[in-house]
Amino acid sequence: MGLTSTELIDLVLDAGTWTSWDTPPVHGELPEAYAADLVRARERAGTDESVVTGEARIAGRRVAVVLSEFRFLAGSIGRASAERLIAAVERATREGLPLLAGPASGGTRMQEGTPAFVQMVRIAEAVTRHKTAGLPYLVYLRHPTTGGVMASWGSLGHVTVAEPGALLGFLGPKVYEVLNGRPFPSGVQVSENLFAHGLVDGVVPPDELAGLVDRVLTILDLRLPAGRGHFVQTLRESERVETNTVVSSASVDRVGLDTPPPSGSGGSTSRQVDTWDAITRSRRTDRPGARALLRIAASDVVPLNGTGQGERDPGLIIALARFGSAPCLVLAQDRREQAHQPLGPEGLREAQRGMKLATGLGLPVVTVIDTPGAALSAEAENGGIAGEIARTLGTLVNVETPTLSLMLGEGNGGGALAFLPADRVVAAQHAWLSPLPPEGASAIVHGDSDHAAEMAEAQRVLAVDLQQIGVVDRIVAESPDAADEPVGFCRRVGDALEEELLALLAAGPGEPTARAARYAG
Repeated sequence: MGLTSTELIDLVLDAGTWTSWDTPPVHGELPEAYAADLVRARERAGTDESVVTGEARIAGRRVAVVLSEFRFLAGSIGRASAERLIAAVERATREGLPLLAGPASGGTRMQEGTPAFVQMVRIAEAVTRHKTAGLPYLVYLRHPTTGGVMASWGSLGHVTVAEPGALLGFLGPKVYEVLNGRPFPSGVQVSENLFAHGLVDGVVPPDELAGLVDRVLTILDLRLPAGRGHFVQTLRESERVETNTVVSSASVDRVGLDTPPPSGSGGSTSRQVDTWDAITRSRRTDRPGARALLRIAASDVVPLNGTGQGERDPGLIIALARFGSAPCLVLAQDRREQAHQPLGPEGLREAQRGMKLATGLGLPVVTVIDTPGAALSAEAENGGIAGEIARTLGTLVNVETPTLSLMLGEGNGGGALAFLPADRVVAAQHAWLSPLPPEGASAIVHGDSDHAAEMAEAQRVLAVDLQQIGVVDRIVAESPDAADEPVGFCRRVGDALEEELLALLAAGPGEPTARAARYAG
C-alpha cells in the first residue's frame, strides 16, 4: 500500500494551500452490514469516503485535485464517492482549472453493485467534457489501481504517469485466480511493464510528481502569448456546457415491457424469474446472439472488418444494417466467438472505428452487449485493454449521432459497460449487467465463488432492476426463454429496434450530459 491521500497532499502540493471541496457524503438507507463497513472504513482511513477532492497550488499555480484513499474500502467507488468525484471534475471545468487525479482503487464498490458500477459512465463523461474544454487532465496511477477505475478515469489522462512498482491492471489478481484457478502471470500488471508497452508516459516517484506537473503546465501555458489567457478562454467556453441536462420526456414515453404475441391463454407476460435463474438462462449456449439477431431480424446486412490499421477481433461484429426501415451501424459482441476468444483491446479499437464511421455517414449506432467479460490475459493487459475500455466508453457517450444500446444477454464488467451509454437502452428480459461475473464479486467479498447467486441478487444486476433506476428504457420479453423461441424473440427485438431507431433519427443525437444523466438515478 502506498501513500495515503493526506501524505500525498503534504508531499506534492504547495504547503498550506490545500482547500477541500468535499461535503459530507449522502448514502441513504443502507443494509446494516454495509453501514457497519462504512463506519469501520472511516475509522481506518481517517476520511469520510474513498475519494477526497479540492484545490491547491503546485509551484504557485492553482490546480484542482482528486485523490483516492485506498484505506477506505480499498478506494472503491460507490455512488456517494462518484458524486463527489463528478462534482469536483465539473467544478474544475467551470473554474478553468487543470485537474490532477491520483487514483488508487480496486474499482467498483461490490456492496453497491451495478448501480455503483454504472457511475463510471458519468465519471468518464465529466472527464471527457473537461478535456473537450481544452483543460489539462493529468493522471498519477498509484498502487494499486484496477477494475472500473483503471478502465475509466484512470486511463483518460492527457499525460499519465505511474508510481514505481504499482499494481496496475484491468482485473485484480485475486479475482483472476478465483475465476481461473491459477495466478495471473507475474510482472505484467506493474508500472514498469506498462511503460515498456507504451501504456503510461513515465514511472515517477511521488516526490518527483510536483516537478513533473509544474513542467507540463508550464509548457501548456505557452499555448498563448506570454502564457496568458488560455484557462480564462476555456473557462468561458466551458460555461456554455450544460451540466444539468436530464433525460427528455420523450424517452420516458416509451418505457415498458414489450410482450410476445398473444398466446392461447391470452398472451402477454411480465413474469420475472429470480436473479440467478435469469443469469443461468443468459448463459445457455443455444441462446440466440448477435448473429442470430442479424440473420432473423435485420435486412441488407453489410459486414465490415477490422480497425483499418491491421487489427481485427472475431469477438466483435461490425456491420451496416437495416431493421425494418431504420438504417444503422451495428457494433455487436458475438457470444459465439467470445467462447473461444474473449473480446480484446483490438475489438474495442474496432468499435471506436465503427463509431467514427457512423458519425461520418450520419447513421445511428446500435451496440449489442452480450459478453462473458473482456479478455483477462497478459496479452490483453499488454495491449492496453483498460485504456481501450475507457476510450470506447468516452467515445460512445460523446458520439455525434443517435445511439441505442441493446442488452442481449450476459453483461460482464468493463467490456459490457463500454457499450452501454446511449440515448436509448433496450434489454432482453433475462439480460443483466454486473461489474464482475457474480463469481468474481463473491471472490472479492467472501474469498470464494460460493456466494455468486447471493451477490448477483444484492447487486441488482438484472434488466428489470436497471429499468427501475432509469438505466434501461425498454424490456423485450422472453416467452419464457429466448433460447426456446429464437425466431420469435429475435423478431420482437428487431421490431423494438426499428421503433426506437426511427424515433432517434427523428429526434437527432442526444447530448453527452443527457446520456450520462440517466446513471444518476
